[in-house]
Amino acid sequence: MGKQHLHRLQNFFKLAKSRLKPYVRYVILGGTFLFIAKAFFTHWREVANIQIRAESFPLLAIALGITLLSLIFVGWVWMLILREFNQVVSVGWAIKIFLKTNIAKYLPGNIWHFWGRISEAKKAGISPKVSILSVLLEPLLMASAGVLIGLICFDKFNGFLRIFGCAAILTAIHPRILNPIVLFVERLKLSKNNGENSEIGEEIGEEIGEIEEVGGDRATWRFGSSSNLAKNTSGVKSSREINLPIKRYPLVPLIGQMCFIGLRGCGFLLTVMALNPVNLIDIPNLFGAFCFAFVVGLVVPGAPGGMGVFEATAIALLSDRFSVAIILSAVALYRIVSILADVSGAALAKIDRQRRQVKRR
Repeated sequence: MGKQHLHRLQNFFKLAKSRLKPYVRYVILGGTFLFIAKAFFTHWREVANIQIRAESFPLLAIALGITLLSLIFVGWVWMLILREFNQVVSVGWAIKIFLKTNIAKYLPGNIWHFWGRISEAKKAGISPKVSILSVLLEPLLMASAGVLIGLICFDKFNGFLRIFGCAAILTAIHPRILNPIVLFVERLKLSKNNGENSEIGEEIGEEIGEIEEVGGDRATWRFGSSSNLAKNTSGVKSSREINLPIKRYPLVPLIGQMCFIGLRGCGFLLTVMALNPVNLIDIPNLFGAFCFAFVVGLVVPGAPGGMGVFEATAIALLSDRFSVAIILSAVALYRIVSILADVSGAALAKIDRQRRQVKRR
């Protein structure tokens, strides 16, 4: 009887999970936007009094340029991650693919930029397994880098917590610990069969969307079954022998991700400075809060591009140190800067592709 009750209980939780899962993202988005809306309506008079001065536009232009540079830089970091798996790709190819696919993170689900990179890597002759691992390792290292910088800069943590936290993060990305984490996330996010996880290679075709060029101007997503994917990838061979799992400590990609987070933080800092002067003593806290907000927006599921989650976290972390009106205006303005950088990056990638097509003719 006990086993029957346990089995029924397990079935109940599985059914509840499958029924409630589609609504989780709406709960997250709804909660964050309600928080932001409450803060806005409470401080709307202060927000209305904020004006963008003429001297603010050069700062915003520099913030846009630095944010775009960060996207180019993280494309280079993705190339380094691929090389960790003995896949030799050019810097230009990695940056172009990253810029081209990054705009898809704003689509519902917040996963289509990953699918785009996997598809493009497959077309370049990279093993699907390596492609999947590279796009999973990249955000894991990005989140680790953001937490490291946040622990160092944000002064709400004492020395012991900072040392312990940094040591924990650096230990967690050791290959012996990172490999099981990467494989777990791979199974969790990239393989699905009727709502249940199964073997990676069998179901990946159900979720990978292939980008198909239509008339050279538009791209549509095409979904195929696992059998179709097997046919399409049967001739794909890695240019070099695949060395799996991760064999060495990913120090260089981690440093690269820390530089990327640093560039993004500079863009946010300049955006705040465009609205209000910032004291030197406040810069570390702004930087640290940005890092934590960025990581929360990165890891929370269901928020396209971290939209809403990043803003709510930044407001919560900085509202006791800075004017709520300034932070509200800054996160809203930085979201515009970030979207413009993503759009500019995708446009640059498209212009480069068209230029190469003209040269071939």
